[in-house]
Amino acid sequence: MIAFAEWFIGLFQQGAQVFVGLLTGIIPLVIVLMTAVNALIALIGQERVDKLGEFAARPGWIYTPLRYIVLPFVAVFFLTNPMAYTMGRFLPERLKPAFYDAAVSYVHPPLGIFPHINPGELFVWLGIAQGVQAGYGDSTMINLAVRYLLIGLVVIFIRGIVTERITAYMWNPAEAEAESDHYASAY
Repeated sequence: MIAFAEWFIGLFQQGAQVFVGLLTGIIPLVIVLMTAVNALIALIGQERVDKLGEFAARPGWIYTPLRYIVLPFVAVFFLTNPMAYTMGRFLPERLKPAFYDAAVSYVHPPLGIFPHINPGELFVWLGIAQGVQAGYGDSTMINLAVRYLLIGLVVIFIRGIVTERITAYMWNPAEAEAESDHYASAY
C-alpha cells in the first residue's frame, strides 16, 4: 500500500516538474516571440502586412506558390514552431486551413540545415542522420538534408493545393466547382 501511495504522489510530482519546465521553457519563449512579432508588425505597419496576405490570396495559380511555399517557408524560418502558424492570420478565412497544413508540414524537413526551426524534434533528424553518417559518411548526410528540405517544399505545395480544394468544397461545393473552372480557363 505504501508503494502505491509513493507512486501516486510521484505521478503528481512528475507532472509538477513538467509544468515547471513548461513555465520556464516554451511558455516564455512563445510570449516573447508573440511580443516580438506584434512589435515587428507594428513597425512595418499592419496595412502592409495585410497587403502581403491579400497579395498571396489573389485568385489564380500564379499566386499559389507564394501562398504555399514562400509564406510557410518564411514563417517557419523566422517564427519557428509553433509561432509560424500565426502568419496565416493575414490570409482570408478560406485559405487559412491550407496555409496551416503547409506550415505544419514544413517544421520537420528543414531541420537538417536549420535546426532552430523545431529544436524539440531535432532528435528525430539526428537519429536518422547518425544512421546515414555511419553507413555512408558525412557528404551523404548533407545531401540528405538538402534533399529533405527541397522535397518538403514540394510536399507543402501539394498539401496546400489539396487542402485549399477540400476546404472550398466543404464550404460550398457549387462555388468550388466554379472556381476550378476559373483556374482551368486561366491557362
